[in-house]
Amino acid sequence: MTLPSKVRLVEVGPRDGLQNEKQLISTEIKVELIRRLVATGLQTIEATAFVSHDRVPQMADAARVMSLIQPLPTVSYPVLVPNLRGFEAALAAGAKQVSVFSAASETFSQKNTQCSISESLARCQAVVNAAKAHQIKVRGYVSCVLGCPYEGDIAPLAVAEVARALFDMGCYEISLGDTIGIGTPEKTKAMIEAVARWVPLKKLAGHFHDTWGMAIANVYAALETGVSVFDSSVAGLGGCPYAPGALGNVATEDVVWLFQGCGIECGVDLEALADTAAWISHELGRTPASRVARAILARRNLAVNEI
Repeated sequence: MTLPSKVRLVEVGPRDGLQNEKQLISTEIKVELIRRLVATGLQTIEATAFVSHDRVPQMADAARVMSLIQPLPTVSYPVLVPNLRGFEAALAAGAKQVSVFSAASETFSQKNTQCSISESLARCQAVVNAAKAHQIKVRGYVSCVLGCPYEGDIAPLAVAEVARALFDMGCYEISLGDTIGIGTPEKTKAMIEAVARWVPLKKLAGHFHDTWGMAIANVYAALETGVSVFDSSVAGLGGCPYAPGALGNVATEDVVWLFQGCGIECGVDLEALADTAAWISHELGRTPASRVARAILARRNLAVNEI
């Protein structure tokens, strides 16, 4: 199959990337991260999450983050909401787009949201219904599409059923998440092909974590199936507090480098992105997990030393 000529990136660093950090990060740093990401050319940036402060304390400042963002009309700033209460808080904070989530694993659903898959879908439906009344777009996430920390392998049909339910209720796009980063390219293709029987490819997005080092390979496999929307996180930030051993999301810099090598347009300035990765990593007291960011920064240091 011919690869897509253009892709859309959904930057999830400010939300999925930061939500599992143990140290509390200031609101000002979060807002500055969003500003810098916008400056790289990214046009969809998941800003925060309106979730339980007790369960995810890092997102307790969600309303303040939204109040301090200086939005551009060309950029979307979706926020994650787990239920109607979260949606109402997001609406009050001025959110124009929200995301809901379910899982392809019954056990993960219980661990993550203390409810069954069917109950989580009912919560999603309530949000979608309320969002329609306010002309707010809703994106859907499906977790554990390639494996579960509690159940192991997940059948592609199970993923397809949840994705179809989210799409049928009105979600404009379905993000398929390899929450624990255990997927491989062939399994990725099989899963996407199963989902695509019920949900159009153009309505699907790939969301890959890099726990087993396969994220970028899985992105390419998804490209080969025709997927043209991908979630990624600057500097490879991220993880999931309810998936033991899960590491970061695929790094946005690594994905952009892949796209450039394939001649695929994504509209992102890779050098500026590497600068942003270096900045947020410094604020968190580490080096970027992204190999591409590290390579760019090392090349610059070498050039300076040669002068």
